[in-house]
Amino acid sequence: MTQVFDASGRVTPVTVIKTEPLTVVQQKTLDKDGYVATRFGYGVQKESRINKAQRPLGNFRGFKEARPPASVGEATSESMGVANFVPGDVVEVSGLSKGKGFQGVVKRHGFHGGRRSHGQKHSEREPGSIGGGGRAGGRVAKGMRMAGRMGGDRITVKGLKVVQVLDEEKLILLSGAIPGRRGTLLEIRG
Repeated sequence: MTQVFDASGRVTPVTVIKTEPLTVVQQKTLDKDGYVATRFGYGVQKESRINKAQRPLGNFRGFKEARPPASVGEATSESMGVANFVPGDVVEVSGLSKGKGFQGVVKRHGFHGGRRSHGQKHSEREPGSIGGGGRAGGRVAKGMRMAGRMGGDRITVKGLKVVQVLDEEKLILLSGAIPGRRGTLLEIRG
């Protein structure tokens, strides 16, 4: 993240996103595939690492499909990039959040923990009671908030505004924060 100044001198916190062009590689049709979508290819991958069935589509690092509202183009040579965005557009960004590993209930669910006085011993960050014989029949109820793996979820942030588009550098500057770490693969929808 960084910050940019507008013409009146106001500062805006922005996230800089480097983009790669998307190339339309396939049109899914209702007759042949059973649904309508456009398949895009992105990135570059070595020829030896590409699945033999996907080699006719090109040496792309990955593929993504978009259903009709976001689908564009009929020709397989059409591509999309930063030129599709203009400053002032409102977009939503999806991506995988940072993985935080195995975390306790205080960090994972925001529990307050136990009291720090009156003979409490080593219970500052413990979850407390998880139910008993009467509440759930002597078992742990489904959905009980407990310690466990945190992060690594698909997160969508809506209402981000495009502040600047740098066409030559293939950069988009969005107001606010986005999910994931540096290098996370993101999906930006207008």
